[in-house]
Amino acid sequence: MPTAPQINLPELALVALVGASSAGKSTFAAQHFLPSEVLSSDFFRALVSDDENSLEATQDAFDSLFFVAGKRLERGKLTVIDATSVKPDARRRIVDLARAHDVLPVAIVLDLPRSVLEARHAERLDRPFSAAVIGKQMAELRRTLRGLQKEGFRQVWVLRTPEEVQDVQIRRVPLYTNKKDMRGPFDIIGDVHGCHAELRELLQKLGYHINGDQVTPPVGRTAVFVGDLVDRGPDSAGVLRLVMNMVGSGAALCVAGNHDEKLGRALGGKAVKALHGLEATLQQLDAAGADFKAEVREFIDGLISHYVLDGGQLVVAHAGLPERYQGRSSGRVRSFALYGDVDGSKDELGLPVRRDWAAEYRGAAHVVYGHTPVATPRWVNKTIDIDTGCAFGGSLTALRYPEMELVSVPAHAQYAVPARPLSAEDAPAERGFDLAQFVQTGRINTRSYGGILLKGGERAAAIETLGRHGVDPRWCIYLPPTMSPVETSAQADFLEHPAEAFAYYRNQGLTQVVCEEKHMGSRALLVLCRTEEAARRRFGVSEGTGCIYTRTGRAFFQPDWEKDVLSRARAAVTAAGLWEELQTDWLLLDAEILPWSLKAAELIKAQYAAVGAAGIAALSAAVQTLEHANSRGLEVADLLARTREREQDLVAYREAYRAYVRRIEGPSEVKIMPFHLLASEGAVHSNQDHLWHLGLLAKLAEADPQLFGKTAHRVVTLGTADEAEATAWWAELTAGGGPTMGEGMVVKPLVFAPEQPRNLQPAVKVRGREYLRIIYGPEYTRPEYLQRLRARALGAKRARAVREFHLGLEGLSRFVEGAAWERVHECVLGVLALESEPIDARL
Repeated sequence: MPTAPQINLPELALVALVGASSAGKSTFAAQHFLPSEVLSSDFFRALVSDDENSLEATQDAFDSLFFVAGKRLERGKLTVIDATSVKPDARRRIVDLARAHDVLPVAIVLDLPRSVLEARHAERLDRPFSAAVIGKQMAELRRTLRGLQKEGFRQVWVLRTPEEVQDVQIRRVPLYTNKKDMRGPFDIIGDVHGCHAELRELLQKLGYHINGDQVTPPVGRTAVFVGDLVDRGPDSAGVLRLVMNMVGSGAALCVAGNHDEKLGRALGGKAVKALHGLEATLQQLDAAGADFKAEVREFIDGLISHYVLDGGQLVVAHAGLPERYQGRSSGRVRSFALYGDVDGSKDELGLPVRRDWAAEYRGAAHVVYGHTPVATPRWVNKTIDIDTGCAFGGSLTALRYPEMELVSVPAHAQYAVPARPLSAEDAPAERGFDLAQFVQTGRINTRSYGGILLKGGERAAAIETLGRHGVDPRWCIYLPPTMSPVETSAQADFLEHPAEAFAYYRNQGLTQVVCEEKHMGSRALLVLCRTEEAARRRFGVSEGTGCIYTRTGRAFFQPDWEKDVLSRARAAVTAAGLWEELQTDWLLLDAEILPWSLKAAELIKAQYAAVGAAGIAALSAAVQTLEHANSRGLEVADLLARTREREQDLVAYREAYRAYVRRIEGPSEVKIMPFHLLASEGAVHSNQDHLWHLGLLAKLAEADPQLFGKTAHRVVTLGTADEAEATAWWAELTAGGGPTMGEGMVVKPLVFAPEQPRNLQPAVKVRGREYLRIIYGPEYTRPEYLQRLRARALGAKRARAVREFHLGLEGLSRFVEGAAWERVHECVLGVLALESEPIDARL
């Protein structure tokens, strides 16, 4: 039995079903394509005129058909046009539409015998034209059939018999650019430009084993080269031999660079100018022999414009690629991928003028590219330029993905002189923050939670708070989430208890949590920069090396105190070796600053102390009076007992807030208790568990124990004896009556940011029984009051905590990726906006 014909159809294409009337195009389309994929001219005639045979409606029908086809192609959907399309003019419109959307135009032609078509036509009574029309259509088709590829169709299949039409199989094949099934991890390597020795050194630093010209990658990893393997450096032939072997063995992928493309044209006999190191490359290839030159030519001819990897989350292209071109195929896409956003003009040095496409990039995928040499990798939005000018005496850089870690080796020498000196390019000019746009009700999209709705009034309140009272917004890259208390305890005499925290996380499917001591201080964020130059480069400030601000974005200290604390904190980071360990020159810490009275002095004086002093004075006098009355035989025993209890409650209330009050005279007495290392250059550390954070930050306390302290903690395996031990530890921390009484503890998933479930609380607080007197009042432990408090509603607080958590991480991720300030501050202001919701402040 003969094998049925097969059509390998590109997964994204504009398909023209071509054939005379009665060729069976609609039947063929129904057999091989989804109904939504097929746009039939007959259907659109009926749509616009209620008559699919109305020839006077043809123009309107095709205008509508091509409009819908364009919308489908914009969305990256395969589209089939079912029309006769026997004339070149009709097909030209199809080719033009495909080119406009950078997809492949392909044709499937049903060129059946005339006798078959006329017999079918005779059986159809709904066709108001004679069989002679079919003859004319067939004649026109056969006259122009050989020229379909010259018209622009990238692939043409012709089916000539009813049996071929019946038996043909259509297999959809991915585009060459589509490597979405490759999930990584990847090591993406910038422009090599003939720097063979540096490439070998970088590969070894990345963990690749090199034996001669054979390279074995670390288990599971794949190298990806951004192109421009050749020219300028001393050994382009050696680079080609190494990379070709890696690609051939599956250890690497490689996209085309403009220098590679030019070399390919030269090897193909095209007239090119041997400039910018090409002459030396050609000489090296001549010396390597004709066989190697032929292999190089074949290799370069097979290089594609770009790759889409990791389920669409990563794009690699030599000069970068905007979202509208990703996963597309056309000459325009290839030109952009090789040369960038150019219009043919040149600057005063004779270099092509390249528009900064990355400044406007808003795509979902990370784009890694090279082409434009920079002194240090340039993050802008979700793009990064990793061409660090090795041939010009800079370095050869790789980006480890998904870790987003940069690994570089310095150039061994300067092999070529750049047209302009390498310099760290500043971020693109910022558009002003559009307040009118921000205050409109709408959603902020986050990658970990989805869209988060913010109301216009909430947004306006956030702008008022940060604009009137906030620090320089360039420092304010993150605000922390609020924290919900644990579910109300059912245990007698307790409003909050660890048992409910453990039960909550068990019910969410977790097996381990970490319990951390909750310091009675004030929440603060610390931005620390290694040098003023680093602060200018990364944060765009004119002076200073950092900032310390509150959870609402206000300055935590007066300027002279802040300067002192920042200086000592920076010294502690240096002494702990964290700059080198994290390969960064800035850090963002989340911490509590002690004592609580440092920021709460006015609150203590005006509210807590006033209530305590007045209440104790009044009740002490009342007790004395009642005792005197009782001694005279008056029936006041019950009232006396109740008043004594109230007096003791007030004494306990006074002792509760006094436990957290300490007078300090200067910044040297400040204590910082850090618990999160939120971010550093190139990384948001939400992928690390809490033990990593606490262990790394403990080094600060070891470096400067006067300024930094360690956060006591313990890991609890849920459903084991660990729960009872942690509960006993909490009871010890929160026992009243002493100056060391703690506020309570925070219970968190061991993993910083679990992927599921989406609404999982990032942390819950379990406050101590005596501490809660400060919050709920001196007599809150009375049974009648506890019963009322057990009805407190936590839903709104918990919803706010989750949304603020994801907004904060999204804004921080955008900053680390080099996003425009407006996109970072959209998230920062979003957290503040959610804080404006009216929720019981005692929760």
